[in-house]
Amino acid sequence: QVQMVEYGGGSVQAGGSLTLSCVLSGYKYGDSCLGWFRQVTGKEREGVAVIETGSGTTYYADSVAGRFTISHDDVRTTLYLQMESLKLEDSAVYSCAASGKPYCSATLWRYTDRYTVWGQGTQVTVSS
Repeated sequence: QVQMVEYGGGSVQAGGSLTLSCVLSGYKYGDSCLGWFRQVTGKEREGVAVIETGSGTTYYADSVAGRFTISHDDVRTTLYLQMESLKLEDSAVYSCAASGKPYCSATLWRYTDRYTVWGQGTQVTVSS
């Protein structure tokens, strides 16, 4: 059974940093597009960043580009999201996701229906 479990959420002051981890188990798709999404209650889930595990290509939402870094550890089958210079508006439930497709697509990566496996989410709260 494929599972994705997030770790590292919590509370942080604005301007601070936080790193999220997502451990994949039972995943056998080989090269794949993995990503982080976030959702605020009452709003649609939005794409934050994705990475192609084969090529290392990454895509970021404009709102986080330059502040967040997505990476993948093939050995530990772990996906990371390093978040710096956090803002109040970064507060959300962050979820990792996996697509069976080897490419993320610059124009389609934000669409949630491309991802077949999801973690349960971890809360990130940024306070002033």
